[in-house]
Amino acid sequence: MTKILSEELGTKAFFEPVEDNPVLPLFYRGNKMVEAGEADSNPYTFLLQVFFLNRRFAMIKQAMQEDNNVLDRSIYEDSIFMKMNTDQGHATEEEWNIYKSLLNNMLEELPYAAKKKSPDLMIMIDVNLETMLHRIKKRGRDYEQIDTDPSLVKYYDSLIRYYDEWKATYDKSPLLIIDGNKLDFVEDPDDRNTVLNMIEEKMVDVGTLEQTRYDDLRARREG
Repeated sequence: MTKILSEELGTKAFFEPVEDNPVLPLFYRGNKMVEAGEADSNPYTFLLQVFFLNRRFAMIKQAMQEDNNVLDRSIYEDSIFMKMNTDQGHATEEEWNIYKSLLNNMLEELPYAAKKKSPDLMIMIDVNLETMLHRIKKRGRDYEQIDTDPSLVKYYDSLIRYYDEWKATYDKSPLLIIDGNKLDFVEDPDDRNTVLNMIEEKMVDVGTLEQTRYDDLRARREG
């Protein structure tokens, strides 16, 4: 969706650091250690979350220098993963407290480092566990597959519940929730147009897209 939307708007896309992330495979290995009783907590959780936090802070500062750039992950949801891993015993309370302090300091500095205090619009692609597992399998990263590590089913199911809590309390900007179970914007062109219309209509509402520009974009897609 990040790629589709940025190309539609002619703006820049900012993607989550995965391919150049040396910690992510170690993190999944650490989870296996905890599940097997070989470690009390995942030794790589804190390192991974600080890696992501640092990258996301850098990306959002850069993205918010211009209007309508698109990030596929947000610093505002980053704490979901650290909190869940702490609750599950993959990180310690001390690590969680240090992480929260670091995140809060970063968010306090964000308005001074970027031209905006917060995103113009947050978009959430909401999916159930079945859809999530299907897309993870399609994405094909070995260390994310439940065939390789069945314990990940529990991890992914918990993640959905934590996101449910997050979307009910997020208040930094308008939030648009898209039903990813019903709308396959990657494979189905009609669904893609539906999702783009939803996003662009919301952008008109929040004042980041002129109505005439939206009308032109929609006519170009559907004409």
